[in-house]
Amino acid sequence: MRRAGCLVLAVLALALAAFAIDFVNGWTAAGPLAKDANIIVPEGASLRTMAATLRKAGAIGSTDRFLLRARLFGGQGVIKAGEYRIPKGASNAEILAILQSGKAINYLLTIPEGMPSILVQERLMANRDLTGAVPVPPEGSVMPDSYAYQKGETRAAVLARMQAAMTRFMAAQWPRRSPEAVVKSPQEALTLASIVEKETALPAERPLVAGVYGNRLRQGIMLQADPTIIYPITKGKPLGRRIRQSEIAAVNGYNTYTRVGLPEGPIANPGRSSIEAVLRPARTSALYFVADGKGGHIFADTLEQHNENVRKWYELRRQRGEM
Repeated sequence: MRRAGCLVLAVLALALAAFAIDFVNGWTAAGPLAKDANIIVPEGASLRTMAATLRKAGAIGSTDRFLLRARLFGGQGVIKAGEYRIPKGASNAEILAILQSGKAINYLLTIPEGMPSILVQERLMANRDLTGAVPVPPEGSVMPDSYAYQKGETRAAVLARMQAAMTRFMAAQWPRRSPEAVVKSPQEALTLASIVEKETALPAERPLVAGVYGNRLRQGIMLQADPTIIYPITKGKPLGRRIRQSEIAAVNGYNTYTRVGLPEGPIANPGRSSIEAVLRPARTSALYFVADGKGGHIFADTLEQHNENVRKWYELRRQRGEM
């Protein structure tokens, strides 16, 4: 009997040892996931909740064994919200490390230079990966760029990064303005930069356009920038037709055909090069410019020169059938 009892104990000991070895090895052994998979960890999700998700996705073999191994071998790190790529065959240890790393998959949302705030808000609201609502941000407060975000992130958080980027850029650039800069505050710089942004798509031209507007502001000449006519009508969206005479004559806080000086605020969110152009404009005696038909502009010092340039531009448009 004693020999039989010892044999049973030996078998049990071997079985326990085998189980322990299997349990420990199971933490680092290849897992059952057949192909790469994306796993979303919602904000505030517990490890138990995610273990069930991982089991359903085929990334782990057992919810309970994964949780027990995680408690024994996983350390004190917590899982972090986001979307994660789990590679094929990832072990329990690798999966937990990924979920604790915070290195979630990032997606990009792009705000083009010169996009008005109403379209920034619409772009954020149209993104189905993001959550929550945001109001139309103040015009000129968003830095055009591409921004990384994670699925399930709030729109407010993404917008805050866009605005923080503009705040940082202006804080760095404002002290570097040149003596030729006509603007008296960062807000004035954003306002003029938004006009420069809308007037030319050529970065190389922007300092010269800013120089022209600076000359006109110093001399008390109306800026006469067409985009400032459109802004009160559409809040920066495309007008979709020619400007009417009644709109050119409209008196409001933006129309620079009926007011001297800058508009009451930006008409879009200007990019870095337009802001830099306003803060460090080109030295020029030009007071006028008109399109050259090739994507750029022709500049003139006098009204007589400008009128001749306008005549040539209208003739070119008639040849193209645009008038």
